[in-house]
Amino acid sequence: MPEAAREVERARRQAAQKPPPGPSRLTQEPSGDILKIVKRLNMELDDGTRVGLTRGPTPRMFISLQSDDDGTQFIREWLVIPLDRIQPPNMHAITIAWLSLTGLLLILAAGFAWHITRPLTRLTLAADKLAQGRPERVTPAGPTETRQLGERFNAMLDALEESKAVQQTLLAGLPHDLKSPLARMRLRVELTDDTTFKEGMRNDVHEMQDMIDQFISYVRGSDLATYKFQSFNICNWVEERVASWHDAGSPVHLRPLPAATAYVSADTLSLGRVLDNLISNALKHGRPPVDVSLTLTDTQAMLSVADHGDGIPAERRSEALRAFSRLDSARTMTGSVGLGLSLAETIVSAHNGKLTLDSSDSGGLLVTVTLPRVSPPAS
Repeated sequence: MPEAAREVERARRQAAQKPPPGPSRLTQEPSGDILKIVKRLNMELDDGTRVGLTRGPTPRMFISLQSDDDGTQFIREWLVIPLDRIQPPNMHAITIAWLSLTGLLLILAAGFAWHITRPLTRLTLAADKLAQGRPERVTPAGPTETRQLGERFNAMLDALEESKAVQQTLLAGLPHDLKSPLARMRLRVELTDDTTFKEGMRNDVHEMQDMIDQFISYVRGSDLATYKFQSFNICNWVEERVASWHDAGSPVHLRPLPAATAYVSADTLSLGRVLDNLISNALKHGRPPVDVSLTLTDTQAMLSVADHGDGIPAERRSEALRAFSRLDSARTMTGSVGLGLSLAETIVSAHNGKLTLDSSDSGGLLVTVTLPRVSPPAS
């Protein structure tokens, strides 16, 4: 009996250490993953414990439960596991579940981002329209902080609207309020017999009237909500505006206009205020004559006004574009250069244009207004 048991044990060891011959077409081959696991286990186990596989219609795994450290032990106990009971994990279901969960998280993240960015985008667009002089209220939405921001923005618009109403009421009554005191001053000046005093008072009253008119023109012209844009031929428009100055006896000359026609989209009243301010500034602070020219490119129309005075130094041109700035240190000039130029720049910016200051060929100030061209209006 010991010899027989020794033979059975030797056969089992050989079966565990050496794989059986290749299976026939009817046998079932264990998967490669299981073979790798078995080889790895046999390499790691050094106490004589062995793991083996059988092949056939029903492959089985044999695991020895006792080591062979004791040389007197000839019969082992084996744990037999049918491989058809070992099922690999369903990776397709796990992959689908993982993709579904990831997609759900992405959808939730996109919805939350849209919930936050939508009101912020509306606030950005409303702020841009407010900068263009077209205030528009927003609907508070989104999280609490964003909703409160929208409410504060609407409250700011209400305050600006109320301030604008007060400003318009003030401007509407200001000319009438000042008309009577100025008329009385003129009457008293005419009643005096002192010629020198009379001439000086006439000049002072005239300068006061000019400054008041300039201030009212600045405030009214900077109210972008009153603009009414329309497309028109700028060549004909410039010719008519300069002709009115020339017919009034002012030394204003128009250089030859381009042969092509060009259309711009602008408010004719505010654009006329720009040209009048530039010409009046050139006549008052520069030296005549004033040259007006119009040049065209494929996408832009450039209107230039130049005088023959001393011009403005390059380092002070940014100061000249600020409202209520006077470039003479003594502050003796009537009116304000910066008031007219600042108003012109404000109006040009509202028309998506650009105003630049430069030196003319004669050394005077050259002001160039660049406006985008548009297509002719449909007839």
